[in-house]
Amino acid sequence: MYHQSVLKNRRSLLERAEKFVSENYFTDCNLRGRLHGNSWPPESLASFLTPERITFTEASQQNFAPHQVGDTFGPTWWTCWFRLTLNIPESWRGNEVHLLWESDGEAMVWRDGQPVQGLTKEGEKTSYILSTCLKDEEPHSVILYVEMACNGLFGNGRGSMIAPPDPNRKFSVKRAELVVFNRDVRELLTDFEMLIDIVKELGEGEQRGYQALFTVNEMVNLCEPSDPGSFSKAHSLAHNFFSQRNGESQHTVHAMGHCHIDTAWLWPFEETIRKCGRSWVTAIRLMEKNPEFVFACSQAQQFQWIKSWYPGLYSQIQDYVKKGQFIPVGGVWVEMDGNLPSGESMVRQFLEGQRFFDQEFGITCREFWLPDTFGYSAQLPQIMQGCGLSTFLTQKLSFNLVNTFPHHSFFWEGLDGSKVLTHFPPGNSYGMNGKVEDLLKTMKNNKDKGRANHSALLFGFGDGGGGPTQLMLDRLQRVRDTDGLPKVQMSSPNRFFSQLQADSALLCTWSGELFLELHNGTYTTQAQIKRGNRQCETLLHDVEVASSLALCRDGNFKYPVEKLQQLWRLLLLNQFHDVIPGSCIEMVVEEALRYYEDIRSDGTALLREACGALGSKGKSAGVFNSLPWERNEVIQTQEGAGKPDLVLVRVPSVGVSPVKDAEPLAPVSVTVQADGTVLMENGILQTVVNKDGTLASLYLNNANREALTDGCHGNQFVIFDDVPLYWDAWDVMDYHLQTRKLVQEVVQPVHVVSSGGLRGSISFSLRISDKSTITQTIVMDAMCPYIKFNTEVKWAESHKFLKVEFPVRVHNPNATYEIQFGHLQRPTHRNTSWDWARFEVWGHRWADLSEHNFGVALLNDCKYGYSVHKNTMTLSLLRAPKSPDANADMGTHHFTYAIMPHSGSFQDASVIQCAYNLNFPLRLIQCDPDTVPWSAFSTSAQAVVLETIKQAEDRKGALIVRLFESHGSSVTATLCTTLPVKEAWHCDLLERRDPTKPAHITSGGITLNFSPFQIVSLLLIL
Repeated sequence: MYHQSVLKNRRSLLERAEKFVSENYFTDCNLRGRLHGNSWPPESLASFLTPERITFTEASQQNFAPHQVGDTFGPTWWTCWFRLTLNIPESWRGNEVHLLWESDGEAMVWRDGQPVQGLTKEGEKTSYILSTCLKDEEPHSVILYVEMACNGLFGNGRGSMIAPPDPNRKFSVKRAELVVFNRDVRELLTDFEMLIDIVKELGEGEQRGYQALFTVNEMVNLCEPSDPGSFSKAHSLAHNFFSQRNGESQHTVHAMGHCHIDTAWLWPFEETIRKCGRSWVTAIRLMEKNPEFVFACSQAQQFQWIKSWYPGLYSQIQDYVKKGQFIPVGGVWVEMDGNLPSGESMVRQFLEGQRFFDQEFGITCREFWLPDTFGYSAQLPQIMQGCGLSTFLTQKLSFNLVNTFPHHSFFWEGLDGSKVLTHFPPGNSYGMNGKVEDLLKTMKNNKDKGRANHSALLFGFGDGGGGPTQLMLDRLQRVRDTDGLPKVQMSSPNRFFSQLQADSALLCTWSGELFLELHNGTYTTQAQIKRGNRQCETLLHDVEVASSLALCRDGNFKYPVEKLQQLWRLLLLNQFHDVIPGSCIEMVVEEALRYYEDIRSDGTALLREACGALGSKGKSAGVFNSLPWERNEVIQTQEGAGKPDLVLVRVPSVGVSPVKDAEPLAPVSVTVQADGTVLMENGILQTVVNKDGTLASLYLNNANREALTDGCHGNQFVIFDDVPLYWDAWDVMDYHLQTRKLVQEVVQPVHVVSSGGLRGSISFSLRISDKSTITQTIVMDAMCPYIKFNTEVKWAESHKFLKVEFPVRVHNPNATYEIQFGHLQRPTHRNTSWDWARFEVWGHRWADLSEHNFGVALLNDCKYGYSVHKNTMTLSLLRAPKSPDANADMGTHHFTYAIMPHSGSFQDASVIQCAYNLNFPLRLIQCDPDTVPWSAFSTSAQAVVLETIKQAEDRKGALIVRLFESHGSSVTATLCTTLPVKEAWHCDLLERRDPTKPAHITSGGITLNFSPFQIVSLLLIL
């Protein structure tokens, strides 16, 4: 040992301390080498391998074969169960005894038929505590089972985390033995680690940093291997240092245990269930030892899984929820994507989540918890408030690629003016480790230092699960109030936000969407998932509307409560923020598509039953309209021997009409011109289509306006090279725009399919490459203000991006995009870095570019990616990433988009209604031939959309109707209904009636006042 008086070089002191802790430099005093004392092998070790994820009861009844440490097993996604017989030596009495288990997979320890500990090397959990101090009365012979998943914490990527899984990977157990654990060494190691990190982070030139360095050196001088008591003396020196307190002005860090578990990502849904079990049982063990430990846990779906798969663990969780340590947060079914689900889907995320937490724990969450998602809709604040949540925590904004977000604590103002208190943890992570670096980063990064003195720190391994460790808790405990560092307070989300709210008078407000400047490829990746989502949202909407009306018209009809909840929960599960964006492995994609098929199959059966009740089970053809306006459309009633049987029908708002022959005001005509182009007209529009399927002209008759830019063609397919920097399925980079190429090789030129009358259509085919083709049918219907493009793409590309462009004769610095329950504007220019970062944006069913008195709308039935730059409107169609799914989007795709030039504003031109019409088909039903057309609901104002009609959750014989103002205007509207409504009450989005706000019913209906983009829900008692 060196004496203090000869220590000259401070850097050498730090190196000396680090080597003392981690290397065999001081031969007799390598602390890490002393962490484990004596070891003892298992009496026996046996294993059983299965491709299935089975219960403990099933596994314990299998035939186990002898197993040697180092033996390999697998492959990927299989499970290897181990049975260990352990005999603890008598001589270990009074010692802390651990089972040390090191493997390259995730594992769960089972004891006496119950899960007791998760083991994950990547999550720093490699041991199970058999005894903290072995006593005579404790069993010295123990049988344990270890359930080991053949996957790591982040799946099984080949070469990189997000690479497609290696299906043939083999696994092994590297170490399985009993060890004596030296707790005093662990404590001293933690002391050294924290002090050394203080030196590194504060700097040796700072007073406090130098004091930490000096303390470390004194501790090294005290430690003598021959005197175990010297370790406790060294620990006392560290304790004295950590006990020197801060002043009152110091920043407070609210530490919350957390374990972000992606509901599916680089592993399948079923593995997530086991990840939850492994992570949450470990959290329970920590709570038993650390009564101050608080663990915030979101996603009702995951709680439901644990309740079903691990009832014993679930009972323990319920106990710790009552104690206030295990805290359900977020109020949603899953942590959904913040962009792509519809407004009603977002409401249902909260409705299902909040009801589950209330029923299971007696808790209604007050904070929305969405650490990881790929953007945030401007309607989320209003939806949050309507679901009982007034605060919001997220983290993903730290991923912004171009612009650093300017706040960490702020009020977020939504589209309608609703505000929620929002916090973005300044440490830029939802999986911190409680280190000095984390604390200082949380304090120093905070962009609202002068406005708020509180920040959140979420600690625990995440994404793949794992959660907090005892070491993290020990780190944080040491520096709860240490001079030179922020104060650390073990906190709950409610406590944190309460203190932040009290300190919020000077906080700034951010208005509008929180746009993530990264992961913009997720608006397009895995197109089949996007299509399944849109179609299933539409189907469940129609099932609920039809079932609600059937409930009122047919006394024998039973509303399918349980089945609808089951289907909704499947849909909500697929809206998780790595599933609907398409940033998951192929196995998850296949599961998600199966779930959509289940929803389609069961939902179609429910719709058929409800429509049967609506039509009185007659023999004639009728039509059901689920939308809240009259529709006058061409539909196909059946497939004939030659061509489809088309009729023009008029169906009232939310109602039924028999099919009757009607003549259009102007039939469709399709004419092949001398130069080979095709002219299509329907009295509203006329278009000229070139031989390659591009539009040479698109003319709006009543405005006497050409919609396309001179010298440019509409419906121009373009393809780009698409090679992101790293996040393949997630990102599209701005430099891809420089690789634009036209798709113009004609396989089959335009030819007439249907020459007119009620419908005219033409078809053509293009070759993208020798592997990929486009076949498209351009459809013009009588009485229809838009042209449809029914598209089939056979897609076999690699790192390519397919889009379609419409250069239009419109000038506006802003374009408008539909979002949940409304719309917003984004720039069409790239003046600033904030504008440039929006080169690819998301929207729902429509986007519009308008100038005064004229505009063009681009509609679609299953796409979400857009770009409007200057006057070119672009719809993103298909991508071809190779990670984490090597086969992403390969195959045949079907989708429809439409172009709609219009006079006046898009609001007055019914663009919103047309986009709904494109997505919600009129449903053919059977009805009596003498059925009189009837309507159940209508609204007096075009601006007000009746979005949802469903049975109330807690009241049979009552309906919930949800309306929103869609134009961005203040308006008074009357909701008219032919149903026998006795009472009407305003309620929130959780369907809780407001006893102070009755909705007055008059002979004319229910009069409602709306502010711009306001959502209104009513409880109608029949």
